[in-house]
Amino acid sequence: MRLNALIASAALALTLATPAVAQETVAITGGRVLTGTSVIENGTVVIANGRIASVGTGAAPAGARIIDARGKVVAPGFVAVDSGLGGSEVSSVQGSNDLSNSANTLSAAFDLSYGLDPWSFTLPVARLGGVTRAVVTPRHGGSSGGHSHDDSDFAGAGHGGYQSPGLFAGQAAVIHLGQGQDILVRPRVAMVAPFGEAGARVAGGGRGAEFVLFKETMAEVRLYARNKAAYDRAALRDLSLSRADLEALIPVAEGRMPLIVSVSRASDIRQVLRLAREEGVKVILDGAEEGWLVADEIAAAGVPVLLHPNSNLPGNFQTRASRMENAAALNAAGVVIAIKANEGAVHRARETRYNAGNAVSHGLPFEAAIAAITVNPARIFGFAGQFGELRAGAAGDVVVWSGDPLEPLSQPSAVFVNGVEQPMQARNLMLRDRYKDGGEGAMPPAYSAR
Repeated sequence: MRLNALIASAALALTLATPAVAQETVAITGGRVLTGTSVIENGTVVIANGRIASVGTGAAPAGARIIDARGKVVAPGFVAVDSGLGGSEVSSVQGSNDLSNSANTLSAAFDLSYGLDPWSFTLPVARLGGVTRAVVTPRHGGSSGGHSHDDSDFAGAGHGGYQSPGLFAGQAAVIHLGQGQDILVRPRVAMVAPFGEAGARVAGGGRGAEFVLFKETMAEVRLYARNKAAYDRAALRDLSLSRADLEALIPVAEGRMPLIVSVSRASDIRQVLRLAREEGVKVILDGAEEGWLVADEIAAAGVPVLLHPNSNLPGNFQTRASRMENAAALNAAGVVIAIKANEGAVHRARETRYNAGNAVSHGLPFEAAIAAITVNPARIFGFAGQFGELRAGAAGDVVVWSGDPLEPLSQPSAVFVNGVEQPMQARNLMLRDRYKDGGEGAMPPAYSAR
């Protein structure tokens, strides 16, 4: 009996990453529908062929499977930003952490999408917290809100003649959290770089050197882009980055790929905005704990912010003015914000909604908080209308909640990703059920009395 229980448990664990089959037409009726941009009372959400077919107050189409959501809330799947989902299992175990890189000749070209694990135990746990998409970002010592055990500074070469250490941590990717072996939605959606104290360390200790290093790097990238033939003939002056890194940075230098900049201090934020204007690069601020002090400038620049709304303790001199009203102040100024989860959004990605709720308790309007974990992340990373919103044509990422999704006691009763209903199971729940009663199969055979 114990052997059978173990086999059944293992089989169930494997099914958590087994792709679901046929997609039926589903109508979720009678619920309070949060579209991400509006609220529809007694609404109907129809999912067909993996996408949202319609959202409104009409009747369910003939032949559709009906999910009665009366007394419940229907919302888009949440989007975890600045996340490590699928890229790290245990952050302190180097072999299971594919979010950081210290290669001798690779920094900006580091593409974490090749290391994503669709069988990660972290994905179903996050999914049960309503998270259906994630922006997975490479980690560095200054990752805002991250959780890194890597004591080395950043990627980059030393003795090989390349920039050491590298200013760029690598390229982010977007994933979905549905069952199946292919969770990658799009690789290389943004470049990541540290500024502030972390960036200063890269440049040798001073913030002024950091900005000069960035400008020189952009100049080299543009020089390379104009003279690739000369580079191939070794007829171009020596450059500080490898060819792979130079190629990876061309979209950044041309303003086509956004640069996620980890920055906290208000004065550093102002200098990053100035740098973006001067270099013609598109930036996304990550952290911005003192952003409320320069909220109008951020809004005027049209720069979005990824933030942790619970940051209110000055852990260092660049977060002296951090406060829990930061999200509300930035939103009131017209800044597009996206709310992050905790510890790099890997094991605690499910807490994305809790953080949004905390932001509401400190002045952020409820509708803005919902947008900050649904439509805003999609817009920031170039996926407007494709997910993070209940609208016709968007991906069928829908969660039915027992109540207000920002209330910790509310729980999902159904989760759809790409129109496929997902199992309401995860490894943590399986372990709970196995050991909670101490019954048959509660202990592994080696620990059982013979």
